[in-house]
Amino acid sequence: MIPSGIINLNKPSGITSRQAVDIVKRLARPAKVGHAGTLDPLADGVLVICLGEATRLIEYVQRMPKQYRGTFLLGRSSPTEDIEGEVVELPDARAPTLAEIRAAARRFIGRIEQRPPAFSALKLNGRRAYDLARRGEQVVLAPRAICIHRLDVVEYDYPKMVLEIECGGGTYIRSLGRDLAAALGTAAVMSALTRTAVGAFRIEQSVAPDVIIHGDWSQWLEPPLRAVASLHRIVLSDEQLVRTRNGMPIELKQPLNRCMSSDKTPNSIKQGTNAIAECVEEIAALDAAGRLAAILVPLGDGLARPRRNFIKA
Repeated sequence: MIPSGIINLNKPSGITSRQAVDIVKRLARPAKVGHAGTLDPLADGVLVICLGEATRLIEYVQRMPKQYRGTFLLGRSSPTEDIEGEVVELPDARAPTLAEIRAAARRFIGRIEQRPPAFSALKLNGRRAYDLARRGEQVVLAPRAICIHRLDVVEYDYPKMVLEIECGGGTYIRSLGRDLAAALGTAAVMSALTRTAVGAFRIEQSVAPDVIIHGDWSQWLEPPLRAVASLHRIVLSDEQLVRTRNGMPIELKQPLNRCMSSDKTPNSIKQGTNAIAECVEEIAALDAAGRLAAILVPLGDGLARPRRNFIKA
């Protein structure tokens, strides 16, 4: 039987996310294996790895908020924005006060524009940006919107500055440190980074590669349902399971309205005149044993259809 599920791996510093995935892939053959969010080789911490049918849920894990603890050295710069590149110390760099740093950090909370680093896996004219940058070509990537939920200065002893960050997907932490330093009239390079959480996947519950290599790796396999923890849940009857397996719409037992606006909050409650109807984008449909059977999308009028089906015939 091909395994399916999720491993909360604690990626060590010094290896790529691809190398971490390959460790699991060798153990889980012939299951398909993928990760939900790259960590740079310098970084360590939570790397959510999906196996088998759970690889179809990677996008749901990628939507989860992420938490980091990043260490930066002020008064320094490098082309990679971290200590992996050639670090140059700025002459006569000023040492900002802790109060100045915290005041500047507050301005980065919320939805902001961020210019990704030149040394990144993003593509420019069909080529990886880091390939172009390594060849000495000038790489300027367009700014893009990101969301910073929390940015706390938890330690400061110039030049060392330690930040704790909670953010949405697509955020480059080294670039966040770069921009914060620029707002203070200086520069910064990232010297260490730990991803402490991805949604409910926390570093305290993660497993190191050495542990899964030398033990029973399957005991660390978590159910696919954890990838869709934020979705509204329903339990399907036997009849609904059959209809879902065949790709047919099913009738819901409770009023669920499809969200039409792009700025809705999943699972938010809308107050009506005669009833409370829940506004959802997608529904996690479970079988009687509590296993993920399908992802449904509401159609309105009390109906929903399968968007992704995990039911085996």
